[in-house]
Amino acid sequence: YFASDVAYHYNKFFERNYDKVINIWGADHQGHASFMKAIIKAFELPEENLSLIINQLVTLKRGGEIVRISKRTGDIVTLRDVVEEVGPDACRFFFLSRDANSQMDFDLELAVKESQENPVYYIQYAHARIASILRLAEDRKINYSDGILDLLTHESELSLIRKMLIFPEIVELITRTLEPHHIAHYSIELATAFHWMYQNCRVVSSLPEDEALTKSRLKLVEAAMIVLSRCLDLMSMDAPNEM
Repeated sequence: YFASDVAYHYNKFFERNYDKVINIWGADHQGHASFMKAIIKAFELPEENLSLIINQLVTLKRGGEIVRISKRTGDIVTLRDVVEEVGPDACRFFFLSRDANSQMDFDLELAVKESQENPVYYIQYAHARIASILRLAEDRKINYSDGILDLLTHESELSLIRKMLIFPEIVELITRTLEPHHIAHYSIELATAFHWMYQNCRVVSSLPEDEALTKSRLKLVEAAMIVLSRCLDLMSMDAPNEM
C-alpha cells in the first residue's frame, strides 16, 4: 500500500508538469533512500525527476556547551523553540549556511549577538549602513545618477565590483546543484567587500573637488545594496534600513 501511495502522489506531481520533486530528509532516514528510488523505478516513473537531499543532524550549543537532547526522557528542543529564541532570520541563515553533507553546530548565543562575529548581523548591518549612506546623500540633495564608474580605481572598490559581478553565477550554481549554502557564503563575502571599501574610501565627501568621486561611489554602494537585498530575499531574510 505504501509503495502504491508513493507512486500515486509522484504521478500527480509529474502530471502537473513539475520538472523535479525534491525531498529533504534527515540523516536518520538515509536508509529509506534506496527504497524510495526502487519504488519510482518499479512504477516506471521518471527517476531523474526525483532528488533526495540528506541533511546531517544538527547539534545545538549555548556558550560552547552542547544542549543535551533526549527523546527517551522528553528533553527536546523544537524548531519553534529555536525560532523564538534567536529569531527566524538567524534560523534561516544558519541552516542555509551548511552543506547538507556537513554536520552542523548551531550556536544559540552567537545567533543573537550584535557583533561582527554573528554573520546574520554582519550582513544585515552592511545593508543598513548603505541605506544610511543613501539617506545622507538624499538629505544633501546629491543626484548621483550621472556618476562615472571609471573613477572607481581603489582596490577595495574594484574588489566590491568583482564580487557583485559573480552574483548571477552563484544563483545559477545553486539552481544546478541544489546547494543553497553558496548564497549564505556569498552574502558574507559581499558584506566583507563592502565593509572593506567603506573603511578605505569616504563615500560622501563635503569637498567640492570630490563631487564627481562622491557620485561614483554612491552609485557603487547603491548597486551593492541591491545585490545584498536580493541575497537576503533569496534567503527569506529581512533587509533592514536601520539597525
